[in-house]
Amino acid sequence: MKPKVFISRPIPPEVESYLAEHCEICKWHGDEPMSRDELLASLSDAEGLLTADRSINQELLDHAPKLKVVSNISVGYNNFDLDAMKARGVMGTNTSAVLNDTVADLIFALMLDVARRISELDKYVKAGQWKRGDGQNLFGLDVHHKKLGIIGMGEIGEAVAHRGQFGFGMDVLYHNRSRKPEAEAKLGAVYCSLDDLLQEADFIVLITPLTPETRKLIGAREFALMKPTAVFVNASRGATVDEQAMTAALQNGQIYGAGLDVFEKEPIDPDHPLLKLPNVVTLPHIGSATDQTRRQMAMRAAENLVAALEGRTPPSLVKELRV
Repeated sequence: MKPKVFISRPIPPEVESYLAEHCEICKWHGDEPMSRDELLASLSDAEGLLTADRSINQELLDHAPKLKVVSNISVGYNNFDLDAMKARGVMGTNTSAVLNDTVADLIFALMLDVARRISELDKYVKAGQWKRGDGQNLFGLDVHHKKLGIIGMGEIGEAVAHRGQFGFGMDVLYHNRSRKPEAEAKLGAVYCSLDDLLQEADFIVLITPLTPETRKLIGAREFALMKPTAVFVNASRGATVDEQAMTAALQNGQIYGAGLDVFEKEPIDPDHPLLKLPNVVTLPHIGSATDQTRRQMAMRAAENLVAALEGRTPPSLVKELRV
């Protein structure tokens, strides 16, 4: 008898066909995202759940007594209550690796955009403000051969470092929970303290998972350590940064600019002061948003789910939830 799984969001047809070969599937059919109550009511006999950002907490686990595995269509897993899942013996997986290059591409796009003022000057031209004789008012910053500081040297961090080192001739600094000797040897990356990185780097990329330790990791003190010419890029989670402190640093010219794909509240309030600043590039959390990558992520999530239900180790098992 096939294990029962619930799919809480639309997935590509080929992914659904793969799951149907291995599992008895039930899925959400509505045009709008399903409500929390509707999700809870759908899990009474589910052994697996395929989802993206739904909160997997004690309440949900109480409604899913047969649940064995939750498979996230996301590299992040801050929606997992790790303690509650571990206590219940529920496995958790994510989609690491398949989106590394796509997210790293976007991070570099943000770096280049902010440094060379691409979005700002695009608006300038389209508004008819470009005139003969424009000079220093159009100047930006060089990216090549500058210092790149990466906070969180995971797989995406390494992909960013590779682009910086071999594409732009940048010196790479990194800060991580533990040193990465292989990355140091392969990429010439130099491990340093967080404070040293913030003081020395010209471009600072935050790409850590959201954990209790990284919540508001970058605040007023950290922005004060940065160079006035520093460009800050956040492609992790919005809550890893004190947004109020970042706004003040950008308004006061404490740092040069920021490229942001994530925010504390998503979607961001249209009246948020960050949206009024010309030195900030804002994106709607699109780090992995290409058709090819999203299809690969959905398939990896399905493969994780099937492997776990068949008693095999999933390709992308969240290490804190090994059972």
